[in-house]
Amino acid sequence: MAVKKFKPVTPGQRRKVIGTFEEITKGSPEKSLLKPQKRSGGRNSQGRMTMRYLGGGHKKRYRVIDFKREKDNIPAKVASIEYDPNRTARIALLHYADGEKRYIIAPNGIQVGQELVSGTGVAPEIGNSLPIAEIPLGTVVHSIELQPKKGGVMARSAGSYAQLVSREGRYAILRLPSGETRLVLVTCRATVGSVSNSDHGLERSGKAGRSRWLGRRPRVRGVAMNPVDHPMGGGEGRSSGGHPRSRKGLLAKGFKTRSKKKASNKFILEKRK
Repeated sequence: MAVKKFKPVTPGQRRKVIGTFEEITKGSPEKSLLKPQKRSGGRNSQGRMTMRYLGGGHKKRYRVIDFKREKDNIPAKVASIEYDPNRTARIALLHYADGEKRYIIAPNGIQVGQELVSGTGVAPEIGNSLPIAEIPLGTVVHSIELQPKKGGVMARSAGSYAQLVSREGRYAILRLPSGETRLVLVTCRATVGSVSNSDHGLERSGKAGRSRWLGRRPRVRGVAMNPVDHPMGGGEGRSSGGHPRSRKGLLAKGFKTRSKKKASNKFILEKRK
């Protein structure tokens, strides 16, 4: 995938950088794999705002993604690579030999017509899903399970991947996109390859309206508020606001918010950078 820049014909195009969509082969999604998606606008069941700066945005439907890949040893052909408005990665439509259709997160380098398969005893090729116990060391993987048969939860966004470093008994050591190394059960599954749309991080919206299309409303700086509204508000003139913190007073910019009692801490060998 590549990105394209625009001539500054309008102010919104001056800094606009977006993807070329050249890898997408089909415009309309598979109807049988669509679900309606309700928008909350940041309000809870009582109608009260619990998340700020959410609302609006283009109407979209959810694409049902197969994160479990539990159709073992049934070959599937890649029918198309499509855009998904709900995630940064591209998705691939698989047509299984038994007639079923499913969406998966498209790995980098996948081609229409390619045959994929999942299960034990499967070749560790790009797009195949198999237990970590059968994946060669040093292999790049994505959509990694944390609990067997629960579905892939790690390394699912555009361009992300983890690397299989070593195996020790029941556990494998993975180096995650954040730089963290952690233990994962070798019975958990992962998909070989990195996630598609790796140039997503180079994109720039160019104008505020593109953020509104994504359902993001304008964000107000804490320093610009009054003391009653934010810990960093108030002051004479343009004061800096002191230590950066959240609206609830929690320190930001380096203050660690992860719980020391979190159950998964024992599986983390090296913390994220």
